[in-house]
Amino acid sequence: MSVIIVKDLCIGCGNCADACPQKAITIKAKQAIVDPQKCDDCEECVFVCIYGAIVPG
Repeated sequence: MSVIIVKDLCIGCGNCADACPQKAITIKAKQAIVDPQKCDDCEECVFVCIYGAIVPG
């Protein structure tokens, strides 16, 4: 199961996309989008999101 983006908290800063070793996160319309096919649940994005907008799935 991949991570979950809390849309009300995400501002699309891109920190999570930069931190993702699998390149599973893209930013579109100021929102992070996770590709569950690429996400390997490493949770690097959870640790770098200063807004608390990404939580483990």
